[in-house]
Amino acid sequence: MLTALCAVSSGASAQSLETVDKGNFTIAFSGDMPGTGYQDSKMVGYDGEILQKIAESLKLKVKPALMEWSGTIASVQSKRVDIMAGTMGWTEQRSKIMALSDPIHYFKNGITQADKNNWSKLKDLEGKKVGTITGFSFIPELRKINGLQLSLYDTSDAAVRDLLAGRIDAVIGDPPVMQYAISRNPQWNIKFNAFTDNSPEFPLLTGLGQVVFGIHKDNAELAKQVNAEIAKLWQSCELRKIGKTYGLVQDVWYVPVGQNSRAGVDRPADWKLPSCK
Repeated sequence: MLTALCAVSSGASAQSLETVDKGNFTIAFSGDMPGTGYQDSKMVGYDGEILQKIAESLKLKVKPALMEWSGTIASVQSKRVDIMAGTMGWTEQRSKIMALSDPIHYFKNGITQADKNNWSKLKDLEGKKVGTITGFSFIPELRKINGLQLSLYDTSDAAVRDLLAGRIDAVIGDPPVMQYAISRNPQWNIKFNAFTDNSPEFPLLTGLGQVVFGIHKDNAELAKQVNAEIAKLWQSCELRKIGKTYGLVQDVWYVPVGQNSRAGVDRPADWKLPSCK
């Protein structure tokens, strides 16, 4: 599965790679954990640690560019940064405006719930009080579930507080954020179960997501080298080791189950998704 990816060798150096600031790797990020942060002159978080490793391997010095999420993609397009990160999911639309890296992990949306429950299907949410975050793309799909009573929140914290207080039965939130919060707060006695459905009627809720980095389309060599380093991390299963630090321990993050939506879009038709079991 990794053969094609690993065939791309990383032979570049800081001198030969084109970056916006020679010798530096300028990274746009929003600072939202568990994705990205900057501490003690190093990138932290799941995405952040991977970018730190890539920079070191390419002999580039990390130059952080902290900004609002809304500005990260624009900063790549305008060539103010080399790469952007922040648990960004692959979409066909984004692939048209940036060169998107190979996945650094997968995700499926799921149900954050009390430990006493074991819900993992859309049907389990029928007739339940469910919270999610205003603006999430899958909200129209949630509204289609029979009898579901939907509450919208401005933040994940607010939704989880109502779950803990018993005012709602479940939260459908950002999967890495939910898993990270749960791993840091075992006293909450809640858990996250990814949806086991794979319904074409609910593609945003149940489809396979890929977390990627964004690079300017003109910088093909940098994209190639970043992908080569990501391939090494898949091959060694280092991605799983990094993820464990941030609560991403389930197979759903590292073993793709679902449609490979990128094949024939921004990857060759026979391109296979990497995996680490």
